[in-house]
Amino acid sequence: MADDFDQIQGILGTHRQQLLKRANVVATGIGYKQTADAKTETLSIVCSVKEKVPAARLSRQDMVPSAVDGAPTDVVQTGVIRALQAPTGRFRPAPGGVSVGHASITAGTLGCWVIKNGQKVILSNNHVLANSNGAEIGDAIIQPGPFDGGSFPQDHIANLTQFVPISFQGEPSACQFANAVIAVFNLGCRMFGSNTRYHVSKIKAEDNLVDAAIAAPLNDADIKDEILNIGAIQGTVAGELGMAIKKSGRTTGFTTGVIQQVDVSANVQYGAERIAVFTDQLLAGAMSQGGDSGSAVLDDNNRLTGLLFAGSDTTTIINRIENVFSALGVSL
Repeated sequence: MADDFDQIQGILGTHRQQLLKRANVVATGIGYKQTADAKTETLSIVCSVKEKVPAARLSRQDMVPSAVDGAPTDVVQTGVIRALQAPTGRFRPAPGGVSVGHASITAGTLGCWVIKNGQKVILSNNHVLANSNGAEIGDAIIQPGPFDGGSFPQDHIANLTQFVPISFQGEPSACQFANAVIAVFNLGCRMFGSNTRYHVSKIKAEDNLVDAAIAAPLNDADIKDEILNIGAIQGTVAGELGMAIKKSGRTTGFTTGVIQQVDVSANVQYGAERIAVFTDQLLAGAMSQGGDSGSAVLDDNNRLTGLLFAGSDTTTIINRIENVFSALGVSL
């Protein structure tokens, strides 16, 4: 089993970018092949697609092959994978699993309380607390989220302290050196009367590991260090294929599922036109809906294993908690 997994993981690492470029493919990962809607014991490279279409409607280069370098493949229809954010009450103190959000979004989920530099802080998604890179440090965080009736200053519970920027495909470069060089070139064009102007673009966006952010509470009395309908967190654990998981979120409440794929790479849609590529993700079934973004994901022993951030009608995409903690420098 371990040898098969390692071999398929290596093959997927070589071919994931090529597979993700095929029309209709939105994610790749490692899971058990399904036949007639029943899970088999065959490990395979799973390609998630927006919809299954007849082979006659696909060009040869867009068809998913039956095998890649000897590794079997499987095609699963998931629909478009979107960052989960949608539209219930005010909680003081506030536990994980309740509505929260930046003042400029609708509403997401307060995942849980973690520690940063000795202080308890809210852990949730960038797109919940930092408006998908659009916020500034110090911005107000509202509980419940604005869609659920939260408003400033009455429901102001915390201030944004840190977020991991999301790298989107096709956006201008944020490299300060490159931008400085281009500014010099454009100054020269103006001095010589030329209408030519230069700009810096990203040829390829960086892959993302996490959609994550933290916010510091205004008052420690507003903290309830547990998760609604789940209880206190009992440590952390790495997500594994086949692991039973659970979460509590603002939209679907307490739900359970199973990690169906690991080592997942997915094209995640933020709004109408923004796409971000995420790698090293966990994938479960339909255990979330819009507004559950930011939910803490735990195993049966209440050990934290991930941070829910995206999904479709049939799937849930989860950041590995070890990647989240590392990126933000936080702990339990």
